[in-house]
Amino acid sequence: MLPTIALVGRPNAGKSTLFNALTRTRDALVADLPGLTRDRRYGYVRIQGRDAVVVDTGGLIDDGDPISKLISDQAALAIEESGVVVLVLDARAGLTGADQRIADRLRRRGKPVVLAANKVDGLDETVAAVDFHALGLGEPVPIAAVHRRGIGRLTAALAAMLPRGEAPPAARRGDGIRVCIIGRPNTGKSTLVNRLTGEARVLAHDAPGTTRDSVEVPFEHRGRRYVLIDTAGIRRRSRVSKAVEKFSVVKSLEAIADSDVAIVLLDADIGMSDQDASLLGLVLDGGRAPVVAVNKWDLPTGEARAALKADVRRRLSFAPFCPMCRVSALHGAGLGELLRNVDACHRSAFAELTASGLTRELERAVEHAPPPLVRGRRIKLRYAHQGGANPPVIVVHGNRTDLVPASYRRYLAGRFRSAFALVGTPLRIEFRTGENPFKGRRNTLTPRQRRRRDRLLRHAARRRR
Repeated sequence: MLPTIALVGRPNAGKSTLFNALTRTRDALVADLPGLTRDRRYGYVRIQGRDAVVVDTGGLIDDGDPISKLISDQAALAIEESGVVVLVLDARAGLTGADQRIADRLRRRGKPVVLAANKVDGLDETVAAVDFHALGLGEPVPIAAVHRRGIGRLTAALAAMLPRGEAPPAARRGDGIRVCIIGRPNTGKSTLVNRLTGEARVLAHDAPGTTRDSVEVPFEHRGRRYVLIDTAGIRRRSRVSKAVEKFSVVKSLEAIADSDVAIVLLDADIGMSDQDASLLGLVLDGGRAPVVAVNKWDLPTGEARAALKADVRRRLSFAPFCPMCRVSALHGAGLGELLRNVDACHRSAFAELTASGLTRELERAVEHAPPPLVRGRRIKLRYAHQGGANPPVIVVHGNRTDLVPASYRRYLAGRFRSAFALVGTPLRIEFRTGENPFKGRRNTLTPRQRRRRDRLLRHAARRRR
């Protein structure tokens, strides 16, 4: 396995900023707000020619709050699986009692520790780091993560402590089907991730808004690899007022764009609301294949289940090709069907369609229902071919294709979807009109035609006089 580096410390010490600086990404959500990070986030860093995994954690604080306890548990798991721990300290705030308590916990764990005195920009580095010698964990490394200042010294200190290891082939970013889980707050997204992975990988709590950042979790099921992306709950814009929630929504939208398949999770207690339909439309507009999953299916019974199922199907009338399944993330019911639908949507999104097959189906569709006449003139559709994947793009060539109405575009999409068994994925059809090969060219008149033209012109001139 790759050596692992855990970043721990008090809230707002700059752990997520250091994570982004080490990985050279902007994956971790960063804002000047304490307690923003809650779950473990993994990334890759290259240190002096060697690969390593770096883990961002939430701020360690003992205030008796249930959420703080869950955050501390996540950080403890990161420390346990790491080979080296970086204790990130706030040089502007100086040494605090919380820093000393965290240092005591690390000392009892027996892990190699590197002290990183962050936020030294504008300060004398020697003076800013002098207080942290009292922790007894070695020489502090002064850094300014936001400006990448001192990162070279920190990586040099880490390189001396990293154990040797080889890269696991299944852990690389993007290896597997990327599945984004979206929905309104408190629908059970984090519980679903934990149930699928079989561990408390992300924070799951009854309080809405527990998840703030998008967290990628790789796992394997029956020999197939997936990357689950847990996202923060998305509410209506009118109800989003806090800056933290605005940042979380932006990260959720980025996660949708970075996924292959999106699971739109509904709450069986509420059914499919207008907000859920808007989220589904957002996924379709982004070209991603959605799977609609009704969570907490164990709560309704009898007639309530039938009514809920009928209501969801009715609201899905604008996207009847989207598969729907009923699950219980808490008890694990229906998860096999959910993953089968994810696989089917992924296959459809990346399907390879031959030009001959598309053209044959286009001819059958036109024969069954020709395009309507526009101002008394026919629209001719000649042939089709594939122009892209995820979502599949079908390019149809013909004459006057700019006049094809939206209703006929939907008709063709339905024909192609049925002919090639495309499940879940949106389908985009582009029309292209070929250039007229005789445009701008004029035939040369023969001598006889020129004499006839001249006679006609003289005759017209005499009539005008």
